[in-house]
Amino acid sequence: MTMNPTSTTDPAGAGSAPARAGRREWTALGVLMLPLLLVSMDVSVLYFATPAISADLRPSGTQQLWIFDVYGFVLAGLLLTMGSLGDRVGRRRLLLTGAAAFGAASLLAAYANSAGTLIAARAVLGIGGATLMPSTMGLLRTMFTDPAQRAKAIGMWSGVMTGGIALGSVMSGILVEHFWWGSVFLVNLPAMALLLLLGPVLLPESKDPAPGRFDWPSVPLSLAAVLPVVYGLKEIPSEGWNPGYVVSITVGLLFAALFVRRQRTGTSPLIPPALLRRRGFTPSLVLTLVCAFGMMGSAIFTTQYLQSVLGKSPLQAALWSLLPSVLIGVAGPVSAHLVQRGVPRGHVVACGFAVSAAGYALLALVGTDSLWLVLAAAGVLACGAVMVLSQLTDLAMSAAPAERAGTASSLLETGTEFGGALGMAVLGSIGTAVYRHAMPATAPAEARETLGGALAGAARLPGRSGEALLATAREAFTSGMRGAALAGAVILVLAAVGAAATLRGTGPGRKQATEKRRTG
Repeated sequence: MTMNPTSTTDPAGAGSAPARAGRREWTALGVLMLPLLLVSMDVSVLYFATPAISADLRPSGTQQLWIFDVYGFVLAGLLLTMGSLGDRVGRRRLLLTGAAAFGAASLLAAYANSAGTLIAARAVLGIGGATLMPSTMGLLRTMFTDPAQRAKAIGMWSGVMTGGIALGSVMSGILVEHFWWGSVFLVNLPAMALLLLLGPVLLPESKDPAPGRFDWPSVPLSLAAVLPVVYGLKEIPSEGWNPGYVVSITVGLLFAALFVRRQRTGTSPLIPPALLRRRGFTPSLVLTLVCAFGMMGSAIFTTQYLQSVLGKSPLQAALWSLLPSVLIGVAGPVSAHLVQRGVPRGHVVACGFAVSAAGYALLALVGTDSLWLVLAAAGVLACGAVMVLSQLTDLAMSAAPAERAGTASSLLETGTEFGGALGMAVLGSIGTAVYRHAMPATAPAEARETLGGALAGAARLPGRSGEALLATAREAFTSGMRGAALAGAVILVLAAVGAAATLRGTGPGRKQATEKRRTG
């Protein structure tokens, strides 16, 4: 069987209808989903393995932080570079190279005998992940030229990405309970081996036929722009607005300005300015950032609530947190179906933001013993987010020319990283401020700072004194969560209004949708 020759060309402007994908393309999509799932899982896969790693490798405090964080930092910093590189050298080639590096780094991490080796392996995993994420979306863009099929495939892609983060922590807990901590990395090997075996057979090669010279100076500029900002934003929720983190963000923004200037004036930039002028692309980018803001801003509270307020063990909390993921698999296909039936895309995206805002509204009603309500809130919020992300991704990838699919995908994923970090910083700061205001001045200093400090302080107090402090701290944390949820709901409602206004006319009209149904 031969790959459809139109699958690597941009259908825009073609005189005939784009060819529909067949069994081969859908099988290839299934192969692409495996590395995508593992890359998203690796964000949270160390959640339960960290204590065992600490006991075995005895890392310092700084080394332990880097073991956990270096993967996400390297991933975020290299997305723009790898997306542009894939457009130039070939997305399949970069995907398979990244898969080989990801598998080798997983093996090195599993058998690391020192903290330094594990940090280095996690950094290489981040490099591999940065090649895999934009390459999978770039290949998806070229394999599915039919708009309806592409929307369905992107909905599945978004669901796998969102669900993988939740699944990573659960799998980590199960593996560590029955095997040694290195097993959380070894699970990557079969999927990467399958990709390396089937990828050359099932996946078409696609790249920009006239890419121009690669802009190497933009690579360090992009790293200097992304890493300090992401670092500062991720540290603020736990450490507060420390001057060092503010300086880090400021330095990153200065380099971002230099990066933007080079993209506007360079002869062969990593991010062509013309891409941002494509109809619907820039609104998709901005709204994707806002959606990630809402998703990660809520996650910082719900995970703590399950463990520190309801008293669930980490594994119990992770298992309970899987329940909201049930709705995720439905949200993407439903939103795609609505658009294909003629509902304006802007209305569907606005509806998704409204659904997520309703999830925040439910979160604002949570008390100190509201397991099912907090799970319902998380499920509704995630459902709305997948509706939004699947449609915005489809819009952005449809707007981008096929030869720039990798660059377009990397921009969206970088926006997601920024949005998630910003959500944790802003909403986390609101929750912390409310918590500190609600704690009485007579409470121990560490208890007035964080709920974790209150738990530690309560454990050292006798009898009812410890119980009283714990009850007060849990109520204060829940109040902070409610305050942050109200702020999140307001932001998402504003995003819904913005989506309806900026995405007007970006989806298939009713006439086109009717014709599509008539012709099958």
